[in-house]
Amino acid sequence: MSEALDTFSASTPAAGRSLGNCTRCGGPVDVRTRHLVIEGSAVRIFCSQACASAPIELAPPPPTGRYSALRHLIHVAVGVPMLVFTSGYTPRTAPLRIPAAAASTAAVPAAPPEPPTFGPAWPPSEQDWQAEMASDVWLHPLDGPKRRMPIRDARVFGAERPGDRPGECRGGHCGVDLGGEVWGEPVHAAHDGVVDRVQRGPNEDHGGLYVRLSHRGGTIFTQYFHLAAIPRWIQPGTKVKMGEVIGLLGDSGVKHSSAHLHFTVSVKPSADVPERYIDPEPLVALWPLRTTIGGAAIVTASAAPGVPLGAAGGRSHHKIARATTAPIGDADGASAAE
Repeated sequence: MSEALDTFSASTPAAGRSLGNCTRCGGPVDVRTRHLVIEGSAVRIFCSQACASAPIELAPPPPTGRYSALRHLIHVAVGVPMLVFTSGYTPRTAPLRIPAAAASTAAVPAAPPEPPTFGPAWPPSEQDWQAEMASDVWLHPLDGPKRRMPIRDARVFGAERPGDRPGECRGGHCGVDLGGEVWGEPVHAAHDGVVDRVQRGPNEDHGGLYVRLSHRGGTIFTQYFHLAAIPRWIQPGTKVKMGEVIGLLGDSGVKHSSAHLHFTVSVKPSADVPERYIDPEPLVALWPLRTTIGGAAIVTASAAPGVPLGAAGGRSHHKIARATTAPIGDADGASAAE
């Protein structure tokens, strides 16, 4: 309305001034017209009462210098697609597609972390093996009723020894030395197994006569060194039962001490994991004993447990563990002979 008034000068008489055309008949509307219809915030003007008494739909305003036909067409061309886009309308036959540029810049959620794994560590530690073997029935290799344990520091696992030794043996003794009170007493298989190796010939530099047994499908091995004799039926591949006599205690291959049994335990959980020694002292401290009562041989678990000398801290004179190239259980038993 102000735009229509702005087109007239102040000197123009009020009579004859026009506010534009009537929305009903298109005729001129005098500035003094009283034919107005107010609908909310909109004001409609008419040239006469006849036109004002019959409301009609307003026609779109004619194009002016400030609103050209070209601009109107541009607004329509832009507005219709925007209306379709913002209204959420999607043709059924046109699947929704994400532009390549938008897809490349969209944030990709991080993959969820893998679930934690459960079960024992791999490969099993020495403590794992000791716990596993303690849960099964094994036998002390020497008869009771007295439980034979290492009696001094030089006989425990890891005690100082010359030469290169496996690192897990703390660079020293790879087993424990048991007994020796009775030369020629029987030595028993600690568990069911298969004879893996037998050394009957001269072997003074590497432990003398010995037997190596394989247990649990080749995952655990026991070795019995310094034997005085080995039964003839003990041959590689022969099956043995726990408690069977596999040799007699002696001093073959012993250089600096009296007769005794050098006993070792080694483990190899799988073909791709190297074989390694573990400390057998905590095991023989708990294993049942074979003894004779009234002329009958029995196995009893009632014997008092032994006290591991190594666990009591008797290793102050041992060498610090170091790397080694000596193989475990080589042909002449060099790595675990003393």
